[in-house]
Amino acid sequence: MMKIEHRYEIILYWSAEDDACIAEVPELPGCAADGASHGEAIRNAEIVVDEWLETAREVGRPVPEPKGRRLTLA
Repeated sequence: MMKIEHRYEIILYWSAEDDACIAEVPELPGCAADGASHGEAIRNAEIVVDEWLETAREVGRPVPEPKGRRLTLA
């Protein structure tokens, strides 16, 4: 599979429930990965983002432009 360049925000946190690091990509619905370490979770998230984008393009779904940092409400 070809690596697709992307600039989507990844939110990384530890989940005691899953006993793993979780990497979520909020701009791509349902796009998340996990790993035993922060690095592994990020690497897995990059793979999942590539697959999400490739699948969306193949089936004709819109691909959101990466916005970067999340808007936080005070």
